[in-house]
This record gives sequence, C-alpha cells and structure tokens, in this order.
Amino acid sequence: MSESKLAGQFFDAAIGLLERVRDEESGNIAAAGAAIADTVVAGGRLFAFGAGHSSLAAQDVVYRAGGLALMNLMVVPGALGVDVMPATLGSALERVDGLAGAVLDSSPATAGDVLVVVSLSGRNALPVEMAMNARALGLKVIGVTSVAYATGTRSRHSSGGFLRDHCDIVLDSKISIGDAELDVDGIEAPFGPASTVVTSAIMQAMTAAAAEQLLERGVEPPMLRSGNVDGGHEWNGRVMTQYADRIFYRH
Repeated sequence: MSESKLAGQFFDAAIGLLERVRDEESGNIAAAGAAIADTVVAGGRLFAFGAGHSSLAAQDVVYRAGGLALMNLMVVPGALGVDVMPATLGSALERVDGLAGAVLDSSPATAGDVLVVVSLSGRNALPVEMAMNARALGLKVIGVTSVAYATGTRSRHSSGGFLRDHCDIVLDSKISIGDAELDVDGIEAPFGPASTVVTSAIMQAMTAAAAEQLLERGVEPPMLRSGNVDGGHEWNGRVMTQYADRIFYRH
C-alpha cells in the first residue's frame, strides 16, 4: 500500500508545532518546572486540571510511569470528556459558572500548592474560574493554552477574560483557532487536531524541567516507574508511602 500524503502532512504539522513550542516557550517551561520544584521542596502538593479533551493532557501526568508521583488530578465530575452520556454534557458543564469554586472548596488544594490548568481555548467559564479561584486561595497557577484564542475569539466568562489572564505562568501551545491542521478539497470540515500531541509534550517537558530543578537542588525527584518492569510496583509503593500525605489518587 502506498504512503498516505495526508498522514505525512499531519506529522509535519505536529513536528513543526513541537519545534515552535520548544524554541519559543523554553523559558516559560523552565519557569513552570522551577515553580513545581519549589512546591515539592516546600512540602506542597501538585494538581492538574483539564476539561473535555484538554483533560487528556492533565491525566497524562497523573499516576504516570516516568511522572511525578505528587501530581494529582483535580476532578470536576462530568467534565473529563466523553465518559458521560450524552458527551455534549461535558461541553455544557465547561460553561457553568460557579462549578470550579465548588470543586476547589471541597478539594485538598491549599495555599502554596501548584495547579496546572489545561484549556486549549481558555475561553470557557470552568477553566477561567478554576484559575481565578485557585489564585485567590493562594495557589500558584500554571496555564497551558493557545494564546491565539484570546485574540481571535470572545471569552465565555462573565469577566470577559481568558485563562491566560489569571495565571502566574502561561505556556502557549501555538495551536491555531479551530485545532485542525489539515484542510483539503472534497472534505468540508478541516481536520487533524494536534492539540493533544503538543499539549501532552508541554506537560512532559514541564515535568522534565521540574526534575532537573530538583536534581540541581540535591533533591531526589519523586518519580514513578512502570508497573510493567521488574521491581516497578515495589519502587512505586516506597515512593507512595514516603509521600502519602501529598498523594490523593490512592484514597
């Protein structure tokens, strides 16, 4: 079978975006890694949040082989993605005012912790309020978003603001409005979304930067190992026991 031209074009587009993020966001990613390292050293906790498909990148750094054991998922019931029926309910919940505050108030997050908020558009009420309320509680907020949406769309939050407006550190995914890299004759809707590829890479690069910062400070980064390699479960058990008071996905 001959190679797919469109498949190749998608890979080229994704690689181009990854190279842009690597070159243009390196300072911000390093700053995010330093903020996470500061929190780990100070005894704080780490949280990640995303709604809809943005939740995929948040979930990718929680209880993850090769990831920081201290990263916890901030869960908004029904907003994680296509795990609810109908799937459109998740999109509707992203636009509900007050939901983020209720979730934060009942979570273990407190002043001095870090919250990473992932939202491609950064325009819906849920991620905007999650960042606003977290900062009001004294958390440091890292936003992972496409800044293009803040200049090319209108906010759906009552303040008129976007996620990027309520973060201590912003990591720009460079994804264009619409999240579709392929547009060809004969197919009316553009397709080939690259946001998951790029955003997940940002999250892993941020984790690597945090590990580097911890190492430079003489602190062993609390990383998890794969449970599918010999000794992995035993390693993870020791790490989870050591940091039990800062890990919430086991309770």
